[in-house]
Order: sequence, then C-alpha cells, then structure tokens
Amino acid sequence: MDGTLLDLRFDNQFWRHHLPQRYAEQYQISLAEAKTILLSRYREQQGHLQWYCVDYWSNEFNMDVATLKAELAHLIALRPQVREFLQALRQSDKRIVLVTNAHQTSLSLKMHHTKIAHYFDRIVCAHDLGMPKEQRAFWEQLHLLEPFNPAHTLLVDDSLPILRSAANYGIAHLLGIYQPDSQAPPNAVDEFKAIHSFQEIMPA
Repeated sequence: MDGTLLDLRFDNQFWRHHLPQRYAEQYQISLAEAKTILLSRYREQQGHLQWYCVDYWSNEFNMDVATLKAELAHLIALRPQVREFLQALRQSDKRIVLVTNAHQTSLSLKMHHTKIAHYFDRIVCAHDLGMPKEQRAFWEQLHLLEPFNPAHTLLVDDSLPILRSAANYGIAHLLGIYQPDSQAPPNAVDEFKAIHSFQEIMPA
C-alpha cells in the first residue's frame, strides 16, 4: 500500500522528520540527537513486524504515535492513476486483495483519507497474520486465508525485500515502483520489472 498505492511521502516525512521533532520536544533534546536515537531504533526493527507497529513505537517512545500521525494526515495521497487503475480492475473479473504491512491504526487513517477500501475484495493486514510480508511464511499463511494461484497472481510492491520474499514463494508476476515517494529521487529496481505509474498496466 505505502509507496505503491499511496505516496510514500507521508511515511517518510513522519518517521524521518515529524516524529523526531516531537521526540526532541518531549525529551528536551536537540533535533539532531533525536534523529540519531530514532534512526538507530528503526534500524533494529526493519524487516520485523514491530517496525510497522504503531502500538510498539508508542510504548517504546512513550508517545501517542497514532495521534502524531494524524497531525500529518494532510500529506496522505494516492499515487498517480491509482483510483483509475482500481476502478478498471473492479470492472474486470480479477479478485483484488490489498496485502499490507501497515498497522491497523495506520491502515484505518489512510483508508479514511483516500476512500479506496471499497475497491478491494479483501484487505489483509500483516499484523493479523503475525508476520510481515518480508517473510516467506507470510505468503504461506496468506494462501490459507485467501487461496490464490501464485502462477496467476500479480503483486505490485515498492520494497525489494518484499518482492524477493514473494518471488521465493513462487508468485510469478512481480512489479516494483520506481518512485514511491514523489518528493524523492527514483529507486533502482534492477532485479524486477517496475512502473512509474499504474497507467502503464491499466486494464483494457
């Protein structure tokens, strides 16, 4: 979802700038010190479910992360052609499933602001399965919950570790995203085919 359907600008601004600023204010330290502390803590959890967990970071930092995220809600935005792409998929015979690492609190906030939940036949949150998409076991558990044929499944994701995990499971059709954050330079996605916008794969 984040960086694929939604502009990653919101998340990057929150974790890299907004939360460190609020942390610095709460603990009366410099912004530079706050960024050093938080970036170190982030690195420890990257690739693990806790990295995506609003409750985990709220407890770790003794801060209301959900409320702090809402302060930046005006930055939540769809990437180009997303709504048109989802509308076109709804008119096809494809089953549309959103699988996201986003915590339920973040998911709810983003769905409230983008109004796209109704396009999906099902929404599966990694926290419901107890593991992130970076783990092969996620796809095994997803298959039990939402049976799918890996040979006939398309997954679009902005994360290389997630695309590698899906490839390892056997999902045949994988696409990356060149520019998940509209305010950041494009990513190198050499291992996988990638798109700039959903216009490139719009259903006929």
